[in-house]
Amino acid sequence: MSSNLKVTLIQTSLFWQSRHDNLFMLTDKIKSIGESTDLIVLPEMFNSGFTMNPALVAESINDSPTLQWMTTQSKETGAVIMGSFVIEENKKYYNRLIWMNPDGTYQYYNKRHLFRMAGEDEQYSAGDFRLVTKLKGWKICPLICYDLRFPVWSRNRNLEYDLLIYVANWPDRRSSAWDNLLQARAIENQSYCVGVNRVGTDGNDIYYSGHSVIVDYLGEQVYFKTNDPDIITYELDQERLINYREKFPAYLDADEFKIEAP
Repeated sequence: MSSNLKVTLIQTSLFWQSRHDNLFMLTDKIKSIGESTDLIVLPEMFNSGFTMNPALVAESINDSPTLQWMTTQSKETGAVIMGSFVIEENKKYYNRLIWMNPDGTYQYYNKRHLFRMAGEDEQYSAGDFRLVTKLKGWKICPLICYDLRFPVWSRNRNLEYDLLIYVANWPDRRSSAWDNLLQARAIENQSYCVGVNRVGTDGNDIYYSGHSVIVDYLGEQVYFKTNDPDIITYELDQERLINYREKFPAYLDADEFKIEAP
């Protein structure tokens, strides 16, 4: 039996390397949603901005104010909340996405592809597994920013997922790549694809223009927002997705392969 999924995207500017200010601001934005939702998606490094100074902003997973904040917000809204922030674990730093459930349990994904052009690979450790989780009968694969450029990592083998989500701090000067790759991921994987990016200028004087988007399984943009902060809740239709896959089962002709960790 199929069910629909209500997804809320929060496109926002971020305070540079200030957990307190970002969580205070995001609390207000979450309170302003004004309707029930199943999943709230925040940008990459939502409590700091995309920083290459992990020692300044990192939290321990066992004593994390941001994790506690996500626990509270998820419980109060009754929605899953997801987004990434910096975690220190075993003397390593990770750009870690947290999938927080309303009951306080959570799953995580460490960013696999680290953006070497900004030195992320020198400051952070890469993840070695992909997360596919479930919500209301939907199978969901959450990834982070630069992962978008690597289609093998996101390949929907045997319809493992129905919804692919990227959280990002993706600069405006490469927004064309962001737009086109998100549409490509939806088409090639026969799934919905969501991208949530930030707006505004960060502490390195890099400008972000958002371009947060919801793309359907045909590659059509059903929501798209540039430049300004925005909050949108959109209902994804699972029955339409299933019907499309049945009528156009291109996934049955996909190439078989296996990803091996380095």
